[in-house]
Amino acid sequence: MTFKKTKLFCPALFIFLCLVWLAVLPAKVAAQLTEEEKNTIAVVKRTQNSVVYVTNIKLVVDFFSWTEEKIPRGTGSGFIWDDQGHIITNYHVIEDGDIFSVTLPDQNQRQAKLVGKEPAKDIAVLKIEGNLKGLYPVKIGSSASLQVGQKVIAIGNPFGFDHTVTAGIVSALGRSMPGVGGVTIRDMIQTDASINPGNSGGPLLNSAGELIGMNTMIISPSGASSGIGFAIPVDTIKKIVPQIIKYGRVIRPGLGLTYLPDNYARRLGIEGVIIYEVPAGSEAYKKGMRGLTRGRFGRILIQDIIKEVDGKKVNSFDDLYNLLENYKIGDTVTLTLERNGQKRKVQLTLVQSD
Repeated sequence: MTFKKTKLFCPALFIFLCLVWLAVLPAKVAAQLTEEEKNTIAVVKRTQNSVVYVTNIKLVVDFFSWTEEKIPRGTGSGFIWDDQGHIITNYHVIEDGDIFSVTLPDQNQRQAKLVGKEPAKDIAVLKIEGNLKGLYPVKIGSSASLQVGQKVIAIGNPFGFDHTVTAGIVSALGRSMPGVGGVTIRDMIQTDASINPGNSGGPLLNSAGELIGMNTMIISPSGASSGIGFAIPVDTIKKIVPQIIKYGRVIRPGLGLTYLPDNYARRLGIEGVIIYEVPAGSEAYKKGMRGLTRGRFGRILIQDIIKEVDGKKVNSFDDLYNLLENYKIGDTVTLTLERNGQKRKVQLTLVQSD
């Protein structure tokens, strides 16, 4: 009995089947992605070219050689605001720096100049120098309608690892945290998206890929992410950044007065803002408001203390600062003042604060 030989293996057929499998594989993988994963990937692809790496360098003169040395002061993240080359980052990222460089998504490193800063809100604006073609400004959203539980995506450069993506939810809204400018930053967004050193200044995005905040700080005993991060809401950024770009600083309303630091008031057990000086000839002076004075024996005497603004209680300068933020220059406010235990009300027109 004889048997015909049969070819059990065909190299050409095997190669063909492999090519077909490789062609079908990406489609199969894509089909296995959830809708949420697809959304995250789309947001990252759309936004990653808007995120930059910021390096802060301080110039230090060597004591012995009297030569100037460049010392790295810190690094962080930032994002492209417009096609004019403006970069938004945290103030604490550029604090005490003299030279700033911005590494673009294509790894092109550019020098940048400081346009202006607002330490009280931990916001700074840089402007890159040179060719401005090919910039991808971030899509600006709104933080007014954010809800707890809403999905968020953070992009930044934690620990120097560029374009790192983390995702999470809005954990809480309306948080208040101490800022580097000496006053509280209010209405902050709390998120559980991992934020680590180096993420500061990077964008916090919603599921539409819109900027809803700027990653700013964490609460962590170890200094690394512990699931409690905070971002400055984009509505605050939208109010401050255009002023910095136009004027180099924030033009804010004030009372035209100077105040005694809060620590003195606390020592004396006083709640409110103690007026230190009222400029002669000012509206406040004409309406009888007075600052510190000296008594017959040279003792310093406290006169007017600001207790309320339009009926809202003022316990400290931090309260006064944040209350006046809700007004514009030229608006009229009613102050509740206290002097020697007696309260009275005075109306003042808000002026430009120095």
